[in-house]
Amino acid sequence: PPRARTWGATVTHALFALLETFATGYIAGGIGAFAVYPIDLVKTRMQNQRSEKGAAVLYRNSLHCFRVVLATEGFFALYRGLLPQLVGVAPEKAVKLGVNSLLRDVFSKPGGDIDLPLEVLAGCGAGASQVAITNPLEVTKIRLQMQGEMVLKQGATPKGVMAICRELGVAGLYRGAGACFLRDIPFSGIYFSLYSATKRRLADPVTGYVDWRNLLLAGGIAGVPAAALTTPADVVKTRLQSELRAGEVAYKGIADCFSKIVRNEGWTALFKGSGMRVARSSPQFAVTLLAYELLQRQLERFNVRLTQSAPPTNAPIAPTDYDAFHRRVVAQQVARIDENLRLLQRAGADQWDRK
Repeated sequence: PPRARTWGATVTHALFALLETFATGYIAGGIGAFAVYPIDLVKTRMQNQRSEKGAAVLYRNSLHCFRVVLATEGFFALYRGLLPQLVGVAPEKAVKLGVNSLLRDVFSKPGGDIDLPLEVLAGCGAGASQVAITNPLEVTKIRLQMQGEMVLKQGATPKGVMAICRELGVAGLYRGAGACFLRDIPFSGIYFSLYSATKRRLADPVTGYVDWRNLLLAGGIAGVPAAALTTPADVVKTRLQSELRAGEVAYKGIADCFSKIVRNEGWTALFKGSGMRVARSSPQFAVTLLAYELLQRQLERFNVRLTQSAPPTNAPIAPTDYDAFHRRVVAQQVARIDENLRLLQRAGADQWDRK
């Protein structure tokens, strides 16, 4: 008869499961970010454009912004700031997806069902957990995305990632963190609960299986209200984290920024770039969640094959010895993934230093 799993084996199994979740989130996050990055750049430019009465505006709308960037800065300007985004968004998505999965497991009933309030709470917890990684990434990315405009308007000298980080310092990299919380907590609460509900509706009524098309559709549908409803917090965050230009009014904090935007530009300014935000977030999270789900399925199949396969020998072998063999195989796979991710991060750091 199979022996009961020891406490140490249980902890080891849980750690491997958590590591698998973070690894799949890491890869999926990078894929999703790359797919929609030009849309994110346009969204940032539109949100940071101030439209006080009588003031000249550089971009009439999102499409015009896209055309102006292409005409004046070139195609590759649409990907300015992509490297830190890829290096940073992968661990950010790994944390977000991993924490959401972990909290859902904690809150789920024995049969696997989870109450809606706890489902929303799990998503909110995931959104809160990512801010420590997200905020420095967002500040750096926004500064890089706005540089082309600064060069055109004021003749500013472009700065590299390391120069921006040295200039801001640790405190500066966490500027606007409060607004980041106000955006990411409700976004994740809305997104993950709606994604889960949509996935259940699209599942096969007999088997419960959801194919890749419906996974993509569920991710896209969930991203629309989540992105649209949190746009005001995103606008405030962008304004707080952008570099102040000559003649612009400084903001003292979230409340001051919110009130000045409404007073000087009207309520509609809080929804600047909302179309681009939806167009960015909906497909980005759809692609990210699709990649995450498919990677998780592959890992499950791999684990099933390990569990159901016979020992690689005809000689008698103790169950404990074969379990140790399984752990070594998984550990080798994890170590290989970790080594490749570290190589990517070192390559990214070298690119930053050269800038």
